[in-house]
Amino acid sequence: MTNFPLLTVLLPFAAAAAGLLLSRRGRAEGANTRAAWIAVIPTAGAAVLAVWLAWGQGFAFLEGGPRPAPVGATYGTVVTGSVPISLTLQADDLSALLGVLVTLVALAVQVYSIGYLRDDPRYPSYSAFVSLFTAAMLLVVYAGDLLVLYVGWEIMGLCSYLLIGHWWEDLGNSRAAVKAFLVTRLGDVGFLFGIFVLGIGAGSFRIADVLSAVPQMSSGTLVAATLLLLAGVAGKSAQVPLHTWLPDAMAGPTPISALIHAATMVAAGIFIVARLFPAFTAAGPTMDVLAVMAALGMLGAALAALAQDDLKRVLAYSTVSQLAYMAGGLAAGSDTAAIFHLVTHGAFKALLFLCAGLVIHHVGANLMSQMGGLRRDLPVTFAATTVGFAALMGLPPSSGFFSKDALLVAMEGALAGGLTDAAALLLYGCALATVAVTGAYATRAWLRTFFGPPRTVALPEPEPGTAHVIDTREGPRTMLVPVALLSVPALLLGFAAEPHLDLPVAAVSVALALLGAGVVYVAWRADPLADPARLLGVLRVPCERAFYVDGLYSAVVVRPVLALARGVLRTDDVVVDGAVRGSGRAARGLSGLLRLAQNGNVQLYLSGLLAGVLLIAVGAVVLA
Repeated sequence: MTNFPLLTVLLPFAAAAAGLLLSRRGRAEGANTRAAWIAVIPTAGAAVLAVWLAWGQGFAFLEGGPRPAPVGATYGTVVTGSVPISLTLQADDLSALLGVLVTLVALAVQVYSIGYLRDDPRYPSYSAFVSLFTAAMLLVVYAGDLLVLYVGWEIMGLCSYLLIGHWWEDLGNSRAAVKAFLVTRLGDVGFLFGIFVLGIGAGSFRIADVLSAVPQMSSGTLVAATLLLLAGVAGKSAQVPLHTWLPDAMAGPTPISALIHAATMVAAGIFIVARLFPAFTAAGPTMDVLAVMAALGMLGAALAALAQDDLKRVLAYSTVSQLAYMAGGLAAGSDTAAIFHLVTHGAFKALLFLCAGLVIHHVGANLMSQMGGLRRDLPVTFAATTVGFAALMGLPPSSGFFSKDALLVAMEGALAGGLTDAAALLLYGCALATVAVTGAYATRAWLRTFFGPPRTVALPEPEPGTAHVIDTREGPRTMLVPVALLSVPALLLGFAAEPHLDLPVAAVSVALALLGAGVVYVAWRADPLADPARLLGVLRVPCERAFYVDGLYSAVVVRPVLALARGVLRTDDVVVDGAVRGSGRAARGLSGLLRLAQNGNVQLYLSGLLAGVLLIAVGAVVLA
């Protein structure tokens, strides 16, 4: 069992290598089928091993009792000349739990993708990159050394770029992939330096050694290291101010949105804070910064979701908001509540994205203005989406009800200490407001998609792999089975952690969610053809534009950098290359003058010779 963490990482990695090298061997018409088998079977094996590891750990992280010893092994040490790198993979209570989430969601995505990308000619490379993505996240989860963890962290960034830009023929898709890559890389610079500060301060990059050395580290070292790490967390988990890449990442195939938003990249940042939680709790200023980031992110993203017409962008901003909830729980001092919500969110958000894929597959468009009345055509999708939205809103007895209650209890407790008074009050106030806004945008999306008059418009047959034509049936079984299976944990997972409800907090939470839902329902009922987002009034456009943060970054960062790049290019072209071209023109000019004398005219040569002799003679006479 000590090698199970290694095997869990290697299985999807081997699937990625085999998918890239072997899936196109043989007859071309069977490439997608071979790629599907190559992707699904190793991922299923990794899921079995991950569940076995979590069972061995007794799912102890959520139970709050004694935690068993980690299971794993060290496979060597890299000598660097200063702090060595330990090649350690291990499964403790936290990593074992996250391993189950990653592998099960990845398996659901792989199976779902078989139907979703059935006719896509690049499905083999797609499935291989999903396997590599899964292996990278598992490496992050099971790594026992910070630099080993960083390897998986960076491979995830590469995979997100490749998968978001899967349909790269569309310029918008390729730009979204580049944006995601650059924004997350910006945060990763701080993340890498944070690892260096923390590892050098502890004298080791092994996570266990770092955590044991935290009491001996100076407060300055801890604050500097955790603030730098927080930059990487903000990038990967799409938190303020590095959140702008996530909504644009919707350009990728919908199953990839489910994988990124539920179980891999965005979960990695929250996992890192929980993994190094003793270091963060010892750095008080960092926790205040995290609380402010979470407060702004959860409410701002929820308001942005309320004004979007694209169903996937609603879910994308919802992800930013829910991740901010988890960050708020961490800032309030409860890593258990944050991870509990991370697990339940992984289930219901994967479910919602896969259901959105079924709706888009049916309608042929992402826009809710082109949907409506779909509950009759898509009864299974309607039921599953209802479960997902109930969990997102935190309605009982769904899983989100229990995990969100735990977070709100933690944030309420932070009012009594742990954070500065201003940060704690801002965090708790924004959390309560976000509950109401979440109820509003979830109800709006549910009503506009499944109720009211049908607004489906027939579309022309698209190019293969770029869109989906209208279909009057539910999706294929490969898409419906993962949705049906994910509905179970989305509904019941909250009971797995022996929930301890705080009835007053739970009552307030449910009341606020129903208040937001009720306001939207009344507005929709008055005019089912109108968008309930009109209730935002003058705030509708700012919310739809996500408060112009992208525009601000474009004005302050993008356009000046592009102008500087154009200036550098012009300087290189005019000055550097100009000097080279000028020297060439000068040489050619001088050679032209010399060529006048070398024209093959003998009389000219004799005249020049005589002129030279005459000049020498005159000079000799004069100088004599």
